[in-house]
Amino acid sequence: MPHAPYRPMVLAAALLLVGAASAQTPDAFKGANPSEGHRLMNDRQCDACHAQKWGRDGKDVYRPGQNITTIKQLRKKVNQCNTGLNLNLFPEEETDIAAWLNESYYHFKH
Repeated sequence: MPHAPYRPMVLAAALLLVGAASAQTPDAFKGANPSEGHRLMNDRQCDACHAQKWGRDGKDVYRPGQNITTIKQLRKKVNQCNTGLNLNLFPEEETDIAAWLNESYYHFKH
């Protein structure tokens, strides 16, 4: 366990890391919970649906630069799945899903 004089340094380093991570989060996803988005995708079996429609494991639809090239298009696609399949997701849940997809596959900065 670190001695007391080192605790402020450890705390400062942790705060810098948190600040750096949040600085990379696009404004469209501020306050979103990507891990909740991942859970929702698992609960709604999104990958299974994609696999049924497009084959393989269903993750091929997440290829950056193909059909989705902006955050706006990503959010629109999540909304289309929600409304078209009657998934009954709230808007903030759609945002959580889009944030997870962005964090995991697309990496849009703004």
